[in-house]
Amino acid sequence: MLGLLSTSPSGLEQLWFALITVLWLGYFFLEGFDFGVGTLMPFVSKDDLDRRVVINTIGPVWDGNEVWLLTAGGATFAAFPLWYATVFSGFYLALFVLLAALIFRGMAFEMRHRGDEKWAKWWDQAIFWGSALPALLWGVAFADFVHGVPLLANGQLGGTFFDLVKPYALLGGLSTLSLFTLHGATYLGLKAEGDVRERAQAIASRLAPVTFVIVFAFLGWTYLTAHSRHQTGLVPPLLPIAGVCVLAAVSWLVRERLEGWAFLATGIVIVAFITTLMLNLYPNVLVSSVSTANTLTIVGSASHRYTLEVMSWVALIFTPFVLAYQSWTYWVFKKRVSRPGASSENVATNA
Repeated sequence: MLGLLSTSPSGLEQLWFALITVLWLGYFFLEGFDFGVGTLMPFVSKDDLDRRVVINTIGPVWDGNEVWLLTAGGATFAAFPLWYATVFSGFYLALFVLLAALIFRGMAFEMRHRGDEKWAKWWDQAIFWGSALPALLWGVAFADFVHGVPLLANGQLGGTFFDLVKPYALLGGLSTLSLFTLHGATYLGLKAEGDVRERAQAIASRLAPVTFVIVFAFLGWTYLTAHSRHQTGLVPPLLPIAGVCVLAAVSWLVRERLEGWAFLATGIVIVAFITTLMLNLYPNVLVSSVSTANTLTIVGSASHRYTLEVMSWVALIFTPFVLAYQSWTYWVFKKRVSRPGASSENVATNA
């Protein structure tokens, strides 16, 4: 049976649920501003040189940020293979669209400068849609994990694609789209110079209140639903409250030109947002809206203990190297990017 088991999660199973949560937090914190920058590019750029400045702010780091997605997916496959298999089979169409968007977005960074102006505009569209669609779809997916999907007793998803895009899931998608876009706006305020910086800050000031309303509504819906089902998981009420309070301060931080603090604030909100969902999900990994007996738990979907032990040693040895390398990358490319600096050493060669 795939449902809730009487046995409690072991320490290793809890550890790997926590580690996978951390990997997703790292991915959404880092790739979140990438998505936001790509989504904002048409709105903060007036000409091709502006677009080059926007792309150059993330040019040295965007591909490194996506390593977190590969690691999170690989860790899920190894630690909780039944969760991985069920999601990839049941969410196949949505994940196909998401992966296609990410692929074309990556191609766009490499290809946009290899043709004329019309060629570049086509690839700029790929950057926009390749950023906005994943930002929306990731929120839909995680909302579905928590709220429930028509998961049957055999581990297959019933219904159609439209059963995955109910109002709650769509509100989750709008939450991540708005959050990541705001995160990207604060990042541009931190990294860009000149008109791009000014436009990004103006957008951040207007977007912050809208994002506050959307995120507050989504987290409130999440918590009320969990209470009605008596499935509040491990979520302390203070966590989502703290997240929306920090979000409320973003407009003031942007107006005061405290770009670093504004970027940190949007990052904290993203962390609080995803942590709220994952803690609310625990000890499940995929909730069934058909029957609680069909819900996937971390116990029922986990790998063998020996597999988890080996993975733990691998993570302990190699994770510090990955973190050190990525930190070094951000340190090297810490300077601001401006229009006159389009050919400087701080500009990515693929812009």
